[in-house]
Amino acid sequence: MPKAGNYYSVNQGYYLKFDLEMRRYIDHCSDLNYRLRYIGSMVSDIHRIMFQGGIFLYPNTRKYPKGKLRLLYECYPMAFLIEQAGGTAMTCKLERVMEMEIHSLHQTSSIAMGSRDMVRDMKEFVEKYGAVIQ
Repeated sequence: MPKAGNYYSVNQGYYLKFDLEMRRYIDHCSDLNYRLRYIGSMVSDIHRIMFQGGIFLYPNTRKYPKGKLRLLYECYPMAFLIEQAGGTAMTCKLERVMEMEIHSLHQTSSIAMGSRDMVRDMKEFVEKYGAVIQ
């Protein structure tokens, strides 16, 4: 997998429902003229990213504060493949997906995965603009 790419994949229809830091990162991608490509199928989006580079985002929203993708049978398998290809997979709360514990069969999570450098940039936006919880 390339270390970076020119694609970002997110359902931008939910833009206003994302947290501020995620909206700022999406704006950053747009400002850099990255191409928005969102098929609506994580497998298809990840397939493109693995060959051409990029980042796949499925952030939490107000309606789904813990995210919407199932950790055990959606996030884990894709995170495993991404990491084996040299990429990075983490939640939008900056937890490494492969280190998360399962508490229930249908447990959900947000996810950001893809090219290492692009996920690192997203992480920096979350750290800079995210709400500080003490």
